[in-house]
Amino acid sequence: MSALMYLLLAIALLSPMQGRSAASSSWAGTWASSQQIPEPQNALHSADLTDATLRETVHVSQGGSTIRVRFSNTFGTRALHLTSVHVARPMGSGSSAIDPASDHALLFNGSQDVMIPPAAEYVSDPVAYPLAALSDLTVSMHVEAESGQQTGHPGSRQTTFYAHGDLTAATDMPSANKVEHWYMLSGVDVQNSSDAYAIVALGDSITDGHGATTNGNDRWTDVLAQRLQANVGTRKAGVLNQGIGGNHLLTDGLGPNALARFDRDVLAQAGVRYLIILEGINDLGGVGRTEGATKDTHDQLVHGMIGAYEQIIARAHAHSIKVFGATIMADGGSDYYHPDAASELDRQQVNAWIRLPGHFDAVVDLDKETRDPTNSQRLLPAYDSGDHLHPGSPGYRAMAQAVPLFLFE
Repeated sequence: MSALMYLLLAIALLSPMQGRSAASSSWAGTWASSQQIPEPQNALHSADLTDATLRETVHVSQGGSTIRVRFSNTFGTRALHLTSVHVARPMGSGSSAIDPASDHALLFNGSQDVMIPPAAEYVSDPVAYPLAALSDLTVSMHVEAESGQQTGHPGSRQTTFYAHGDLTAATDMPSANKVEHWYMLSGVDVQNSSDAYAIVALGDSITDGHGATTNGNDRWTDVLAQRLQANVGTRKAGVLNQGIGGNHLLTDGLGPNALARFDRDVLAQAGVRYLIILEGINDLGGVGRTEGATKDTHDQLVHGMIGAYEQIIARAHAHSIKVFGATIMADGGSDYYHPDAASELDRQQVNAWIRLPGHFDAVVDLDKETRDPTNSQRLLPAYDSGDHLHPGSPGYRAMAQAVPLFLFE
């Protein structure tokens, strides 16, 4: 074979791969949700997931001309069979009614049904579906049966409807049951211009939006998405909320620890360029609640938390993702953790490390932004939800306002 023929063969073999790479580079996440095992009180009964339709609504950040939807059987012990899945625009916030003109069936490898193996996630085929920034999207899935251990996200702050039968194309589900949890739905990606990208917010209940308005989309990540869309230089940014209530850096709490879920919740997301990490208050509080915690215990905690941050930075940087560290906010007077002087010292030491140049690519000083100037160990009363741990809606707005947009331009 001549040198020219070798060259032509090499080009022919490489061209399809190059084409796929170029296409995939234009995908970016617009909505995501961290998956966990729902607590017993937040799980559906097995019978409710037999021949059942779940209609779940999400609030996206950036828009796009084409979408694909991600489904999760991460904690399932059997295959999850989705027999039919549709997307549509809801008629209103918290409503089970959809605009029938917007209804569109999703396909999986060209088929309307999909069998998702245990411990796996699955992405739908792309579908041309214009999706506006900061809009709602309803996903209706028909489930044949429960896949053993359930997978979902309890802290949806969004209404989900469920009923028996295949109602994926139904214009309304007026007799359906309602819960405020998501199940088996983990993400929505959009295909837009090649310079679209995503920002992941990795955190605990404060990022998840504890105390936010149900169907109100006023978590700090929602407000950040609004700011990004209002700013010309950042309109191609999506915000992915990967918060889990009760989550820890170092140990499993509600949901896997931050290091255990990092690959799935950060690295596996489409088009991620930036990561904001706000995590650690539950690690601090847990030791503070421990009877007889010694100075060595507190020192080991601080050392371990800093080590976890270093791991997150290293793993993100290996994938060219910039990491912004958010300082841990005050929890003095917390009705749950009751932090003492030793726990407050731990928080101050961790925050001092976060603020020190050379660790994170940038710092978002949420502690400084939200604390009471007359008592640095407490949240500003106007920002406090009332439990002295979680912000209310004004506090979440202040948090979002504290994130400098130039970091993403």
